[in-house]
Amino acid sequence: MSVFVSLPGRLAAAALALCFSAVVHAQSEPQSGGVINVAIQPEPPGLMIGLVQNAPTQRISGNIYEGLLRYDAQLQPMPQLASAWEISDDGLTYTFHLREGVQWHDGEPFSADDVVFSTDVFMRETNPRSRAILDHVASIEAPDANTVVFTLKQPFPAFIQAFEVGTLPMVPRHVYADTDFYNNPANNTPIGTGPFKFARWDRGSVIELVKNEEYYEAGKPYLDRIYWHVIPDAASRAAAFENGTLQVMPAGSVENFDLARLEALDGSCMTEAGNEYFNPFAMLWLNNREGPTADKRFRQAVMYALDREFVRNVLWNGLGKVPNGPFSSTLAAHDPDLEQYDYDPDKARELLEEMGYDGAPVRLLPLPYGETWTRWAEAVRQNLEDVGIRVTTESTDVAGWNQKISDWSYDIAFTYLFQYGDPSLGIARTYVSSNIAKGSPWNNVEGYANPEVDALFARAAVENDEAARLADFAEVQRILREDVPLAWLLEMGQPTLYRCNVHDLITTGIGLNDGFKNAWIER
Repeated sequence: MSVFVSLPGRLAAAALALCFSAVVHAQSEPQSGGVINVAIQPEPPGLMIGLVQNAPTQRISGNIYEGLLRYDAQLQPMPQLASAWEISDDGLTYTFHLREGVQWHDGEPFSADDVVFSTDVFMRETNPRSRAILDHVASIEAPDANTVVFTLKQPFPAFIQAFEVGTLPMVPRHVYADTDFYNNPANNTPIGTGPFKFARWDRGSVIELVKNEEYYEAGKPYLDRIYWHVIPDAASRAAAFENGTLQVMPAGSVENFDLARLEALDGSCMTEAGNEYFNPFAMLWLNNREGPTADKRFRQAVMYALDREFVRNVLWNGLGKVPNGPFSSTLAAHDPDLEQYDYDPDKARELLEEMGYDGAPVRLLPLPYGETWTRWAEAVRQNLEDVGIRVTTESTDVAGWNQKISDWSYDIAFTYLFQYGDPSLGIARTYVSSNIAKGSPWNNVEGYANPEVDALFARAAVENDEAARLADFAEVQRILREDVPLAWLLEMGQPTLYRCNVHDLITTGIGLNDGFKNAWIER
């Protein structure tokens, strides 16, 4: 049998290990009891993670629902609802052995039938990203109550990376089978197998989770309750952390310029660990279809015009890393030798002159996620105008941003996307022409189409030889670096602020989204 797992580079792994060790405290034994208060912003539209995939939903629901596997900071799979697994030598058969004695929150037993229903029925219907992964699967069978066998149509090495709770969550068959999934009353009172149960949701105020006393891991969870507080104003959230009302502030809870002050408070800690799986990657959509941005030389000029180091150092307080191309530096497939687009305004002006840019204005669409993003848009506008590109800024709310991106009504637009631990899961979707579909802000909305890139991504997805797979991805990066379908801005630093007496808060590569089952409060 064989296992393919994407591994970060040696240096990146060492850095992550150092960062990770900062939160895996060598403290005394965990103490049971206590309540923890966490900020959540914006308020999630729902908590049924099989239906709702917004970031706030995933951040809370990992306490209620679970996947078959978890992933450590090096993206190695770890047991969750599956205690063991095997992959056949030909890469076509994945056999999962389930934990015994697991119960849903309503007391019903969890079994292999739930896994088959969740993956072969529920997620195939409800989630486009999961459905694309499951398109590689020919059959899902349960030979007994504690075994599930996935048979693939062809080798798909990234498949073992797809079993975290946000991608393939387990949902109860006895609650959802033969129902209207989207209008099932259980969506308002979610039932999972996780360490915490849903208790109440006071809209606009607080979501309460309580300890699952029947949880299958002995002694866990340690906390009695979690309160997720909805506080729309960033300054108010910062004040709540400062005065002790909140003990945990997930990434994005406060503006970057406030992080250093809050980290310096007595008893305050901060970590960037827990983002290794998602690799949030900030970019500028560049509309490849029309206007100046349709010209490759214009897009290259944009790359040379952007002072990305300034943004990282000033607007992001030194957090994150300036990328050299479309792949995060933490992925095994990342090419560290790819030539960087350095800040070079003169080179940008040369390219614009070469293409005959006539000064036609381009529309810049900021991301309406707060002060940092507003300032970032101002910096990009200044960079572009410095090389002679005329820019008009079109500010919107979140709904307006979604609509404009979905309608392809923009020239340059901010976004950030998760890379999900493997290019076949989180990167190809942005560049392959088969994923151009008007009406969604999360696919190939820039309209880039290159048959060679399509073929390389398709071949790499089913290539079981790691060296050959990495060679295909290296060639993809070289082509994309030349074509610049998007402008790559920043591998985003995603710091979590927390009170230092909260231990084992982040213990996997998916961070807070993995839930609070290991977290405990030192008293």
